[in-house]
Amino acid sequence: MAQRIVIDPITRIEGHLKIEVEVENGVVKDAWSAGTMARGWEVLLRDRDPRDAPYITSRVCGVCEGVHAVASAQALDHAFGTEVTEAGRLMRDLFCAGLYIHDHFIHFYVLSALDYLDITAVARYKGSDPALVSLKDRITSLAQKNDTSPFTPRYEPDEFCVTDPEVVTTLVSHYVKSIEMKAKSQKMLNIIAGIQPHPNAIIAGGCTAMPSREELYQFRQLWLEQLDFVNNVYLPDVIAIGTGPLLPLATAGLGRAHGNYLCYPMFPQDAPANSADYALGGSNHLVRGGAIIGGELNPAEALDFSQITEAVSHSWYDYPIGVDRLYPGEGITEYDVHKDNAYSFVKAPRYNGQPMEVGPLARGLVNRYPELMDLIDKGAKAGAIARHFCRAVESKLVGEAGLAWIDRLIELATAGPVIGMKDNPVPRSARGLGAWDAPRGALAHWVEIQDHRIKNYQMVVPSTWNASPRDEKGTRGPYEESLIGCPVPDVNNPINVVRVIRSFDPCLACAIHLIDPETNNTKVFKVT
Repeated sequence: MAQRIVIDPITRIEGHLKIEVEVENGVVKDAWSAGTMARGWEVLLRDRDPRDAPYITSRVCGVCEGVHAVASAQALDHAFGTEVTEAGRLMRDLFCAGLYIHDHFIHFYVLSALDYLDITAVARYKGSDPALVSLKDRITSLAQKNDTSPFTPRYEPDEFCVTDPEVVTTLVSHYVKSIEMKAKSQKMLNIIAGIQPHPNAIIAGGCTAMPSREELYQFRQLWLEQLDFVNNVYLPDVIAIGTGPLLPLATAGLGRAHGNYLCYPMFPQDAPANSADYALGGSNHLVRGGAIIGGELNPAEALDFSQITEAVSHSWYDYPIGVDRLYPGEGITEYDVHKDNAYSFVKAPRYNGQPMEVGPLARGLVNRYPELMDLIDKGAKAGAIARHFCRAVESKLVGEAGLAWIDRLIELATAGPVIGMKDNPVPRSARGLGAWDAPRGALAHWVEIQDHRIKNYQMVVPSTWNASPRDEKGTRGPYEESLIGCPVPDVNNPINVVRVIRSFDPCLACAIHLIDPETNNTKVFKVT
């Protein structure tokens, strides 16, 4: 008999997320991904001065806030015909690269790693490292008080949990270190962004002000500390776990979705031919954009933004009668909370009619990260473990590239250029598109200006792609598809369901409720 598991809410993303799965014979047979809170930012932006958009959209999310500001500023660059200064481009690149680094290692250590560790193994640590012994004593003391939060995961350890005391204790110590490094990263990014979170320095044309040389030298030193943590702690941990105890999960392809992948170009490394090229991929980008359809090893196609549409057949929105999908530049945000067959406030984006996974795995496949391809050669498939692997690899990629950007910015600071938007007036009417890959995936903003004000503003964010519900054809979104076939041998311990969803980096909530369909009893579990 099929049993339904309801996980509600899954928080720390743009809006609340509910996941339902139907389990039969120990595996997931069907799944539904539901965004349960209306975002509403597109409505809020109507009739505003377009120059307000980067400040407002940076508040869409408290994690990837600066990337929204960059995408919004790019959309205005495009609409205004404003050229971005070199220093402004470098500051945008550095801000987003710094965000990538700490966002990725915080996701691994704080939000995901504990699902793969038997935390009780810390009590069996026999080593003599003073820091690890102290950590063992603290956790043992907490365990005796029955209060091991935040280290204790909700789930019972399974066959794939790491149980070696040395490994577990070391990884938990790195969990603690990652929080310290996140604090330093926020301090570092303040130098570029003015404030964190929700930067106030990113505007059309670049940024508002240039840091001093002294500030940039301080920035460089903090950057080196972040890069050292990535190269000597984070990346080695991910490689050791992904190619060791979790390799069976990787080779089994746990969490594989449709085999369709999309990413946008990011980190332009030179001046574009015109302002539109930042959004449309014409510049020399460190990470190129593209789309893969029908299989991980298929060649990437060049991006065609006109092929992006959004469907709302199973979302609490209305389109005109007879319209199934709309291009976001012509998008409509009209709510209908009583709509039949709808179950989500998330729309269903599609590229060339296909659901697309976005995020680190998509970037890794489109750009053929060598380390990822080596892992695939070892038998790994594109799924949950590969997503974690790609995050660590690209942290090293952008971290090392950033050093040259910092040094060039120091040279420009010596020359003392004016940085920021030129005196381009807000056009009476215009359209603009800005696109960037946030840590969680493809992010694009579309703006339409009429009578010098925002007539329409649409955002298709990473979680819209990945958490999308079914479209008008009944095709599942990536979260939903990634759960099909997921092993759930014990409905009271659905650890693999959460492993898969967390691998996309939506972050999870404080509680899970499982409803037994035979007894209707609600089982409550603590999540950390």
